[in-house]
Amino acid sequence: MPASVLKNPWRLLLAINAAIIVGVFVHKIQLPPYVPYIHLLVDYHFGFIKRALIGAVVALFTNKVPVWLVFTLGGVTWLVTLALFVRLFQKTFGFTAKTLPLFVFIAGSPFFLKNFMHTLGHFDIYGCALAMILLLMPAGSLLFVATAALFSIVLVLIHHIHLLMYVPTIIAIVVIRHYLACGCNRSNVTFGTIAFLLVSALFFAAQFLGTMPIPEADFVAYLKTRMADPSRTDLLQFSYIWYQPLAKEISDTWGRLPHNILGVPVFALLIWLHTPLWRYFASLIGALASETHRRLVVAALIGVSLAYLVMFAMVFDYSRWISNWAVCLFLILHAVKMLPAKQETPPIPAEHRNTNIFGLVITLIPRVGIVRPF
Repeated sequence: MPASVLKNPWRLLLAINAAIIVGVFVHKIQLPPYVPYIHLLVDYHFGFIKRALIGAVVALFTNKVPVWLVFTLGGVTWLVTLALFVRLFQKTFGFTAKTLPLFVFIAGSPFFLKNFMHTLGHFDIYGCALAMILLLMPAGSLLFVATAALFSIVLVLIHHIHLLMYVPTIIAIVVIRHYLACGCNRSNVTFGTIAFLLVSALFFAAQFLGTMPIPEADFVAYLKTRMADPSRTDLLQFSYIWYQPLAKEISDTWGRLPHNILGVPVFALLIWLHTPLWRYFASLIGALASETHRRLVVAALIGVSLAYLVMFAMVFDYSRWISNWAVCLFLILHAVKMLPAKQETPPIPAEHRNTNIFGLVITLIPRVGIVRPF
């Protein structure tokens, strides 16, 4: 291998990441899409219920849902998310030799696009995509706040856990891009407060009033009428989640905790491998022109992290949660870069030996997983 590539391997690492993503996709389509498929079957046929928006939208176009639709819909959503991220990175940092290491650390992170490919069809990616749209939109009017509220409502209707997963990040983006940039006045503060209360009320309605109102056997019978192949009853094994109360979810999570907690050192290692990125993020925050901005950004990071801590105690898909937590930090990093700074932050060094090693390792890790690492 040429010495120049060893010294500055970022283009090669980008190509390796692309190849790994293709490999993850090939592996993914060989697995049964249990949860993603059943989410395409459930709609509002029996009234307002949780986790039904995507299925209701699908029902507008087809009465019978084929299995391949999981991969088609998930693949299109993944491609849209990739396009949004490329546009966002171009807008925020630009594509140059100096910014390429930063792009590889984010785009090539096993927390981000590679793990979204592994979880193809799950609902996590929708929060990321909508948050990136907010980062690309003009933020100077109440239309921006209203759009953020609408996106939050859509996410809660897709799955109410988004109130902890991506809604806090959306709030952070709104605060950073609108309230810090435009200032606070009675109208925008009142509007934002009402929007937050509406989203919160919708969450509680979905969590406590969105249980399926009919016996599970009748529910499964209805789902079969929506299946292109009703003989695939193995794809309906997760129908119980529309009946499971919050107390049962928490009980299951804590019951699995002794086994799942073994993955924490692996998560810590994966986070540590992103050290050059975290150092750059800390430098961005430190370079902000306003002390108030610095404190509010730190408070936003703590708030987002606490929301994930609550989610960790409630639902046991730890690999997904830690991955989405990292993605939320990536998104907030872009928002912070849009704030006024007192000085330019030096980019991640492109030819530093340790940085190159970290970049190579995270590139070679294909994904984080869903419940346990890998």
